[in-house]
Amino acid sequence: MIINLSYIIVTAAILLDRDKILIARRRKGKDLEFKWEFPGGKVNRDETEEEALKRELKEEFSIDTSVKGFVAESFYKYDHISINLRAYLTEIVAGEIELNDHDKVAWVDQDQLSSFDFAPADLPIIESILKNGI
Repeated sequence: MIINLSYIIVTAAILLDRDKILIARRRKGKDLEFKWEFPGGKVNRDETEEEALKRELKEEFSIDTSVKGFVAESFYKYDHISINLRAYLTEIVAGEIELNDHDKVAWVDQDQLSSFDFAPADLPIIESILKNGI
């Protein structure tokens, strides 16, 4: 039997500031409400992953960012969608964080990541960061 799963590509920011990583909690009423995640979003057909990540961070937090490089990826099949989550090291270059799509953010140390209730697709990214660093 051949199984062909179509994954959509979703980007995630590993936003660093003074060795702390930004994580965000999905607000009530959103898919995966109250789950923590690395912020980001879907890649549109007409953009690169880096362009999509910068666009999503501008939409979600009103910040301008610089994408530094690929960190890790995961493949996850939710009930309604299959995603390839691709995480990139990212830095804020301008703006102050505004919560447009989440209800909370936190700046955490790498070793604190495991103590938050993350969306399932983010867990392999966390495992990679804890094992290999950023």
